Amino acid sequence: MTELLVKNACVIDPLSGINGEVMDLAIRNGKIVEEVSDAAEVVDAHRMLTMPGGVDSHTHICGTKVNFGRYMSPEDMRAGRTPRRGAMHATSGYSVPTTYGNSYRYSVMGYTTLLEGAMAPLEARHTHEEFTYTPLQDTMANTLFDGNWGIMEAIRDGDTKRVAAIIAWTLKAVKGFAIKLTNPGGTEAWQWGKNVSCIRDPVPYFEVTPAEIIRSVVEANELLHLPHSVHLHCNNLGTPGNYTCTLGSMGLIPDLNKKRQTLYATHVQYHAYGGSGWKDFCSKSEPIANFVNMRPQIVMDMGQVMFGRTTTMTADGPMEFNLYRLHHDKWSNHDVELETGSGIIPVVYRRKNLVNSIMWAIGLELALLTKSPWQCLLTTDNPNGAPFVKYPEIIALLMSKRYRDAEFATIHPDTESRVPLPAIERELDWHEIAVMTRAGQTRALGIQDLGKGHLAPGADADVAIYPFKIDEVDPSAEYQRVIDGFSQTEYTIKRGRVVARRGECLVHGSNATFWVAPKVPENYDMGKDPDFIEKFDRYYTVRMRNYPVQDEYLTRSRCIETEAEL
Repeated sequence: MTELLVKNACVIDPLSGINGEVMDLAIRNGKIVEEVSDAAEVVDAHRMLTMPGGVDSHTHICGTKVNFGRYMSPEDMRAGRTPRRGAMHATSGYSVPTTYGNSYRYSVMGYTTLLEGAMAPLEARHTHEEFTYTPLQDTMANTLFDGNWGIMEAIRDGDTKRVAAIIAWTLKAVKGFAIKLTNPGGTEAWQWGKNVSCIRDPVPYFEVTPAEIIRSVVEANELLHLPHSVHLHCNNLGTPGNYTCTLGSMGLIPDLNKKRQTLYATHVQYHAYGGSGWKDFCSKSEPIANFVNMRPQIVMDMGQVMFGRTTTMTADGPMEFNLYRLHHDKWSNHDVELETGSGIIPVVYRRKNLVNSIMWAIGLELALLTKSPWQCLLTTDNPNGAPFVKYPEIIALLMSKRYRDAEFATIHPDTESRVPLPAIERELDWHEIAVMTRAGQTRALGIQDLGKGHLAPGADADVAIYPFKIDEVDPSAEYQRVIDGFSQTEYTIKRGRVVARRGECLVHGSNATFWVAPKVPENYDMGKDPDFIEKFDRYYTVRMRNYPVQDEYLTRSRCIETEAEL
């Protein structure tokens, strides 16, 4: 039995209804408990800000496209180098660090749970292997279904239950956590040198539209009772005028779940663009935020852009080709057989570039104009908008109008006439930041009942203690103290152990991977379906029996079983 007592913690825990209460946290065997014995190890928090461990509901840290991003940019891998010391392995990389680099940097910032935003089912083994070497965070993976041939054929035939059955078999086979749709139908169209411009365009050779894919997969998700909603990357990313497509996509979504949203719209900054071209490019954050404010069934994340060098990576292959035509930098596209694809290109977001300046403003506007912090979560779509190490700066920007104005004075002067940001007075408080960085992300992912994102008895003892007292810091004026404080915890506690202290990770750690296994009736078991098996054997380059990921690939497996309504 191991026991730990965190004394004098100033706790903000939105899921437990605690907002700035000074209290003790008792931990036994990795769980929050009511009390511990006198023999417990004691950590005195000295009234410092204490929150549940951070949860990132959309990041790209593991898998084939991430690894390709590493060796595609050796200049990036030469940055961020740290030597081996103590329990810490040597690391390198800035926008696409090594797995240990990701894990240590997240841990130092107080993050303990991560969702890999896009895992190609056929390449799931690679993702799970890299999860193993991300030791200080629990992990899970969105699984890509945007170009799945079997699903598009079932949608064409009007068979939503078969759509659900294929999803159920695939998630269980690859040990995925949730459904990801990236540019639905567009990535498949790209295999034929085409794309779809919005939700009513037909996908070549399949006679379905993105709207039909979105609606059918959303219904299938709820039939399977998955913990998370569909995770949607809308069509037409990064194109002037695409906000109308985004509103159309959101308008497809009914309210189907009482516990959580029905749709998670990701990196909406990239989908909130106005104008007919780059010459009149402008922000349309206001209509997007207003739409979300009226629909509790939708949650989005910011996809905040920050200035500097980074690497973009996405399953949206045609978008990356368009980006290549703008930047003429290194570029890669990748096809994943009957499932999805990807693209990678390094980029630099520049302060004096008008388009980049508007993009920077839009992400902040979405967070500030969305009334409920539970509906707009803090991300950069790491590393697409910026590396996750920029989160403290984003927090400060959201908490300080003064800081936003100072930064706004450094960007392209024409930005002011194209965005509403200068007129927005709102400054977020500590509680709202706690929602946007852990409680809201936990509820959106559906992992609250699994012990994540809160500090009530029975929860996993994942705790972040930050080196400042909230009653002694004015975030509106002292924004640099906010940045410094959120950049490095005093203590990060993972599953009851102190894993990081003042910038140094102290233990190697052993993470857990969450995945789902929906139970379906025998007549919907795709592993026994003759047509599914025949198509698999005919078109895939691997045998069906070699496709599933073995248990050995998961260091600590946490399977979530659900009962499907089929």
